[in-house]
Amino acid sequence: MDISSNQVESIVRKILGEMTGSAPAAKGAVPKTGKVAMLTGPKKIEVKEFAIPALQDNDILVRVEGCGVCGTDVHEWKGDPFGLIPVTLGHEGTGEIVALGKNIKFDTAGNPIKVGDKIVTSVISCGECQICRNHPANTNLCDKQGVFGLIHHDDAQPFTGWFATHILIRGKGATYFVVNDLDLKERMLLELACVCVHALKRANTTGLINFNSKVVIQGLGPVGLVMISVLRAAGINHIIAIDGTPKRLEMAKRLGAKTIINFREVKDLADRVKIVKGVTSGIGADFAFQCTGAPAAAADIYEYIRRGGGMCEMGFFVNNGEYTVNPHFAMCNKEISIVGSWDYSADDYPTTMAFLRQAREMNIPIKELITHEFDLNNLNRAMEVNVAQEGIKICYVAK
Repeated sequence: MDISSNQVESIVRKILGEMTGSAPAAKGAVPKTGKVAMLTGPKKIEVKEFAIPALQDNDILVRVEGCGVCGTDVHEWKGDPFGLIPVTLGHEGTGEIVALGKNIKFDTAGNPIKVGDKIVTSVISCGECQICRNHPANTNLCDKQGVFGLIHHDDAQPFTGWFATHILIRGKGATYFVVNDLDLKERMLLELACVCVHALKRANTTGLINFNSKVVIQGLGPVGLVMISVLRAAGINHIIAIDGTPKRLEMAKRLGAKTIINFREVKDLADRVKIVKGVTSGIGADFAFQCTGAPAAAADIYEYIRRGGGMCEMGFFVNNGEYTVNPHFAMCNKEISIVGSWDYSADDYPTTMAFLRQAREMNIPIKELITHEFDLNNLNRAMEVNVAQEGIKICYVAK
């Protein structure tokens, strides 16, 4: 009797499953090896090849299609502030499921999941700290929160980041979502957009965001530009955008900002404040989103806000230093409502998917934020382009 190699593999997998007490994983074409772009030292990403680990019952193996380059990736690449080296970066990723452990039937939102689905990952929460136990709606504040792409390298399971050919979704608390109706660019922007959707949720706690609000966005990197898109989709029609890069200011206009201010041209803060007051009935903005990581800019933001207004600080995802303000004039005398925004929770993902569909419906050109695409072998160059601000949103796209 002739037996094909596929039949032999099937028999072996069945026997192994019986020996271990678990059924084999559902799978498509699973390669024996995959590659990762590993950060092995400051400004040194090397492509390395590893064997694909055997799938366990709760695992998902994904063929990576693309991943955005985040400012956090750049900070880690420049100087390892998180002490993770060696590490495979990339947490804004997406791809196609090629294999599923037998226990995986639904995604985190309860949607059916199968081989061939497009997928994204969200945060990994510990489920045991005081936040997870007592404040389940705030798992973004989990004391031991993890993210795929910011996990220290392990030879036994090296596929932990999206800067790779494959990623293995494994571990307690992992969250993931099927996103079949979004195209690749939308999926690569989803995690970034989720940061902004969460910031809007935080801002909404002040009661100061409505159709009539006049809102300042300070800093037009990818976060600030997507924040404009989120606000436009939410019905905010008067946005004042502040930055020093002409192409970013032009993109802000295309996304829907009504007033733009180039701080390199309007160098004096008092003159910039005068412009803001000139388009806000002389009183200042109702609300402001501080999206830079620059302490000096963070100190300026209070000047643009009216008495009784509010501000969301979302620019300092790493420690970039301190700034000085006079709390009497900046906060108390104005009675400003201030909120911070950190990351996002898994339950922000369905809302963010709805935002991306709404942006598509409204023809908000958010996908045009992606200006550069690099393959796995050129991620050092991708980081350099990001640092030099040669583009807006830089992405790794699998070839």
